Parts: sequence; structure tokens; C-alpha cells
Amino acid sequence: MLNVDCRASLRVPFSEVPAVEAVSTWAPLRSGVFRALWLAVLVGNVATWMQTVGAQWLLVSQPHAPILVALVQTADYLPDFAFGLVGGVLADTFDRRRLLMAVQAFLVIVCAALAALTIAGLMPPALLLTFTFLIGCGSVLVLPAYQSLVPDLVPRAQLHPASALASISINLARAAGPAIAGVVIARAGVGAVFALNTAMYLLFLVVLLAWRQPMSTTPKRRERFISALRAGGRYVRYAPVVRSILLRTALFLVPASALWSLLPIIASRRLGLGADGYGLLLGALGVGAIAGAIVLPRARARLSINRLLAAGAIVYAVTLGVVVLISNEIVILVVLLSAGAAWVAFLSTINAELQLFLPAWVRARGLSIYQMVLFGAQGFGALAWGAIAEPVGIVPTFLIAAGVMVAGVATTRVWPIIDTSGMDRRTVQYWADPRLAVEADPEDGPVVVRTVYTVPADKEKEFLRAMTRVRLSRLRTGATRWGLFRDGEAPDQFVELFTVPSWDEHMNQHLDRLTGTDQQYEEVAEAFSIAPVETSHLIAVDLPD
Repeated sequence: MLNVDCRASLRVPFSEVPAVEAVSTWAPLRSGVFRALWLAVLVGNVATWMQTVGAQWLLVSQPHAPILVALVQTADYLPDFAFGLVGGVLADTFDRRRLLMAVQAFLVIVCAALAALTIAGLMPPALLLTFTFLIGCGSVLVLPAYQSLVPDLVPRAQLHPASALASISINLARAAGPAIAGVVIARAGVGAVFALNTAMYLLFLVVLLAWRQPMSTTPKRRERFISALRAGGRYVRYAPVVRSILLRTALFLVPASALWSLLPIIASRRLGLGADGYGLLLGALGVGAIAGAIVLPRARARLSINRLLAAGAIVYAVTLGVVVLISNEIVILVVLLSAGAAWVAFLSTINAELQLFLPAWVRARGLSIYQMVLFGAQGFGALAWGAIAEPVGIVPTFLIAAGVMVAGVATTRVWPIIDTSGMDRRTVQYWADPRLAVEADPEDGPVVVRTVYTVPADKEKEFLRAMTRVRLSRLRTGATRWGLFRDGEAPDQFVELFTVPSWDEHMNQHLDRLTGTDQQYEEVAEAFSIAPVETSHLIAVDLPD
């Protein structure tokens, strides 16, 4: 088998990913369907923050309150780690609108029960944490299903603004949710907060019920759960674009999490602020994030993707240093505005690039893996920086985090975001229907697909380079093994073999998984063959006992 390195042909220099024409941040809101869903998601995000504040407030007077309050966040985020990819699989294999409706109905029932039991005074800590976990399970199913719908709701050129609007939604909810919850708790109690959450989730369900516009993006052939789970993992493994996005996300979020996790210590110990002052610092981050989302289109029009990400990371690194080296509240508020803008510029750009690249059949699974990295990097980073700060102090910890952030920026020249501007991400069906002499059952397999190329010696090197991309295409779309062999009796013939687990999986390749980019890679390789390319299918047979 011939082994060739596919990485060099896919790498794009740091400065060569082009900037794009500016599109207004508000442009996606011109679509009535997107606007309705965006507002519904905003309301849902507000409800999530209200639920968290209400649950924590209900536990502050309990014995062992510190650990119980901390467990609220754990119960909320645990599903993202445990079931993140599951949410993506379900969103890719079921009708996404119906899935969202089912999950929202589940959340309405759970929140209604939570509110009723709380108002009745029947909510012990263990049961409250259980309800919080169930609500987190619902959220982990909603996020990939909703995000994977966005590319079908707005034009491709508006995906970056749509991602920025998602960041605005999150930051508006982060500011409004706790404030609303505080007012409601003070006047009507925690039970009223949970009842209001129920109404908010019900509003999202009503919007989904009224939505009739886009066609279903569910694949024509529904995949089985386990095979879909494996296919999603294989796709990410063999997609250099996705791997580079996930790497850049982790390299940013691990050091960036120091600010979010240790900002209360900065507020109380270094600045001598109370809870209201800490809220003001968080508000500065939120306002900066919203402002950053608004000006982001202009920045994208002037900078390449890699330079924009690097600029955001450097601004954030400077913030990490300033907040521990300067004790002036006004200066810190200003730099926190910049940090919020850098945060949203980096993450909304990364998220949009991922949505632009992922094909429809695996989009939700790819986004769910991104969410796992998103939450996992922040959770790991918060734990790591807390452990470092305990023995060495806050100032060295933040300076170390800033250094790690800058080091991550330096790796951009080695592991840049790969340029996808010339890639055709449409789903296409260009493989001819297999003409089998025997009837194949969907469960038959494994299946070995054999393709023969006849390549003259002077074209061999170019052919092998072209086959590096074909190899990744096969492995992304369903192959579990791939090999390229030279025919010992006919040196100008090359035999490509790849194995697919079953005939059903191979038919999924035919109908749902190939993109225009895959077709281009295959056509380039086939162009080097001086004889017609021949493909045959070898289906495993069971020997008698």
C-alpha cells in the first residue's frame, strides 16, 4: 500500500485566507423565520439563566450551601459532556423541527413540574439538582438542532452575521436573565421564576408549531444510531478543516477561561468591590461582546480569518495582563469591554466557519463535537487556573494564562484555519447507481469498493497527490479502511480499495454524504487515468459452519 502525506496539500499560509465583503450584523433578521427563531432562542437563553439563578438561590440557605450551589452548574453542564454527540446524532437523523418541538414540550413539562413542586414547598436539594440535570439534557439536544438549521434559514453570505447574532443573544440573556430572576425572586419567590421559565419554553414551542417554511433537511436514508455516532466521529477525524477549527477553539478557550473563572477574585480581593461591582465587571464583558458583534463585519472585511482570530486572541491576552497589573476600576472596565469584543469576534467567527464547512448530513454532529470542545475547554481551563492560583497567586496565574494565549497565537502559522472559500459544500449525487448481478441486503457487509486507475509513469506523482484528498473523502463519508495498491503484473495500474461496514452504509455514501468538493477531488484523480476508471463492489459472504 502506498502511503502519502495529505497535510501539505491542505495547508494554507497564515496570511492567504482572504477577507470577505462586509455584511451587516442585522441582515439575517430580515428573514421572518430566522427572526422568529432567534427571538425564541433569546427567550430560551434568558429562561436558562433565570433557572440557574433561581436554583442557586433556593440552595443558599441549605446546609453545605457552597457545594450545593456549585453542583447546580455541574448538573447543568454535565449533559454537554455526556450526551453532546448524542444530540448531534439525533439532529442529523431526525426531522430537526420535530425534534425541537419534542424537546421543548419535554422542557415545558419538566419546568412546570419544577415550578409546582417548588411553590408547594416540596423541592429538596437532590430533586432540584435532578430537575436541573433534566433541563440540561433538553438544552444539549436543542443547541445542535437549532444551529444546524441556521445555514438553511439564511444565505451562505449571512452565516457570519447569524453567528454574531447568536453571540448577542447569549450575552443579552447573560445580562437580562439574572436581573429578571433577582426581581422576580424578591417579589414573588423562586417558584415564580420557575413558572416564568415554563412560559418562556412554551413560547419557543408555539413558534416552532407555527413554523412551516423550510423543507426538512433530514437525510433521505435514516441512519441507525450507532452507525451514525461512528460516522460523525470518523468525519471529524478525517476532516482537517474541522480539526483545525477545534484546535484553535481549545487553544483560545483554555487560557481565556482564567478571566471568567477568577474574575470574582479580582473584583473582591484586588479591587475591593462587592456583588454590585462584580456585576458591573460582568456587564462590561457583556456590553463589549454585543458591541464586538456589531462591528465584526467591518473587521472581517479588512482582515483574513486567521488574522482576525489572532487579533482577537492578542487583545484578550493583553486584557489578562492588565486586569492584574492595574488596580484602576475605570481602566479595567475599558479593557473588559475589549475582552468581550474579542471573545465574541473569536467564537462567532469560529462557529460560522464550522457551519460553512460542514455538509448537511453531518452538520449537527460536527457542531455537537464543537460544543463538547467549547464546554470542555472552559471547564478544564477553569479547574486548571483555579489549581494554579491557589499556590502561586492571582497575578502570576493571569500572566501565565496570557503567555499561553500568545503561544497559541504563534501556532497559527503552523496550524492555521484552512481556507474553505473555494470548496463546494453542496450535497451532490454523482456516483452511478451500482449495477449488481446479485441482490444485496442492507445489512450485508462489509463491502469493499474496488476502483482501478491506469496512470502513465510521468503522471504518477501528481496522481498520488490527488489521491491523498480522495483518501480523506472516502474516510469522511463512510469508509473504515482505505488503501492504494500497484498491480504487480501491470505497473501502470493502481487499485484503490476502501471498506464500508455495510451495503446500507455504502448507499448512504451514494445518496447523502458526497459534496461538490468530494466530486472535484475525485475528478482530478480520475483525469490522470488514460483508460476508463472501473469500479466494482465486493460483498462479504458467510462461510458455512
